[in-house]
Amino acid sequence: MEIFSSYNMIIGAAAIVIISFWFNGISKKTNIPSVLMLIVLGILLQFALKYFMGDGINFEQNLRGTLEIIGTVGLIMIVLEAALELELKREKLIPILKSMAIALIGLVGSAWVAALILYQFIDGMTMQAAWLYATPLSILSSAIIIPSVSGLSPNKKEFHIYESTFSDIMGIMMFYFLTGGLNPETDSGPASFAINIIVTIVIAIIASYALVLIFQRIKSQAKQFLLIAVLLLLYAIGKKMHLSSLIIILIFGLVIANVKLFFPGRTAIFLEKEKMHQIYHELHIITLETAFVVRTFFFVIFGITIVLSSLLSLNVALVSILIIASIYAIRFVLLRVFIGSDILPQVFIAPRGLITILLFYAIPVEAEVAGFESGILLFVIIATSLIMTWAMIKDKKKIGTMLDEIDEEHLERNEAEDELREHREKIEESESYINENTIKNFESKEGIDPTNH
Repeated sequence: MEIFSSYNMIIGAAAIVIISFWFNGISKKTNIPSVLMLIVLGILLQFALKYFMGDGINFEQNLRGTLEIIGTVGLIMIVLEAALELELKREKLIPILKSMAIALIGLVGSAWVAALILYQFIDGMTMQAAWLYATPLSILSSAIIIPSVSGLSPNKKEFHIYESTFSDIMGIMMFYFLTGGLNPETDSGPASFAINIIVTIVIAIIASYALVLIFQRIKSQAKQFLLIAVLLLLYAIGKKMHLSSLIIILIFGLVIANVKLFFPGRTAIFLEKEKMHQIYHELHIITLETAFVVRTFFFVIFGITIVLSSLLSLNVALVSILIIASIYAIRFVLLRVFIGSDILPQVFIAPRGLITILLFYAIPVEAEVAGFESGILLFVIIATSLIMTWAMIKDKKKIGTMLDEIDEEHLERNEAEDELREHREKIEESESYINENTIKNFESKEGIDPTNH
C-alpha cells in the first residue's frame, strides 16, 4: 500500500527518532520516563494506521517477530551499556553483592507471590505455568531504569544500575530454567543448570580476553560495529547452545571497562593503553547511541501492538493490582533489611518493561494458558512506570526544596555576617573616637601642646 512506500517509511522512522530525542529532553526535566511517552506514541500510531488501513489488521501478530528481534538487540546493547559504566573496585564489592542479593531475593520472592496470585485467579493456570508467567512480571527493566536514574546521587544511581542489570540476567536465566522443566527429556535439574552457568562464565572470560587482544591490533577505524557484530554472534550461538548468553555480554563489558583489573602486573604488557582507551570510548558512544535507537523503535512498536480493550476487564485490574502491591511490599522489606531507612525513591523504582515483554513472547506454546489476558502485562508495565515517575518527581521536588532551604540559610547567614561586620566597624570607630578624646583630655590636663607631637 502507498502508506508503506519506501519514502514514507524513511520519513516515519526519522520522525520517530527525532521525537524520541525530544522525549529524552522532556524526561530529564520532568522525570517522566521517555519509555512511557514512546508507548503512548505507538498507541497513537496504532489509531492512525487503523484509520487509514482499517481495523482488520492484527498488529500484534504481524509485528511480533520484529519486536522480538529488536528487543533482543536492544537487550544486548542495554546490558553492554550498563557494564561499560561499572567500575570494579575493592571498595565497591559490598554494594555489588548487596545489589545482587536484593535483585535475586526480589526476583524469586516477587515471582513466587505473583505465581500464587495467577494460580488463584486465572482459569486453567497450573502452578508450573503460573511460575513461568510470573517470572517476566518480576524482572526489573534496566531499559527504563538506567536512563531514568541519572539525576539521583552517585550511590543510588550505581545501586540501580547494578540491581537492574543483575535482575535482567538472573530473570532470563530463571525463565529458561523453568521452560527447560516443561520437557522432562531435556530437563536435567539444578546441577546441569549450575554447570551451564559455569561453562558460560568460562566461555565469556576466554572470549573477552581474545576480543581485547585481537581488536586492539586491528588498524581499521571502522571496527566498532564489527565488534558489536561479533558480540551479537556470540550471543546468538550461546542461545542455540542453551547457554546464559547475557553473561557473555556482561563480562565482556566489565573487562573492557576495567582492563587494568583484568590485566594485572606483568600481563599489562599485552595491552596497548591508548588503543584500549580509544576502543572503550568509541564503543561506549556507539553502544549508547544504538541502545537509544533500538529502545525507541521497540517501545513504539510495542505501543502499536497493544490491545487496549484488554485493560477494561475487572479481573485484569484485580490481578494486576495484587501483583503490583506484592512487588512494592517485598521491595520495601528487602530495602529496609539491606539498606536501612534511606530507601526513597529506590523502593518505588521497580518498573517492568523490555525483558518482561520479550520473555512473555518467548513462553512456549505448550505452556500457554488461554485464560491469561495480555492486559495484565500492559497494566503492570504502565502502572509500575507511572509509580516510578511519581516517586522521581516527588524526590526531585524534595531535593529542590532542600536546596532552596540551604540557599535561604546561606543568605540569612551572609546577612547576619554583614550585620556583625557593620557592628564591629561601628565599635572600632567608637573605640577610635574614645581613644582620640582620651589622649586630648590627658594632654590638656598635663599642659602638653598637641602641635609638638
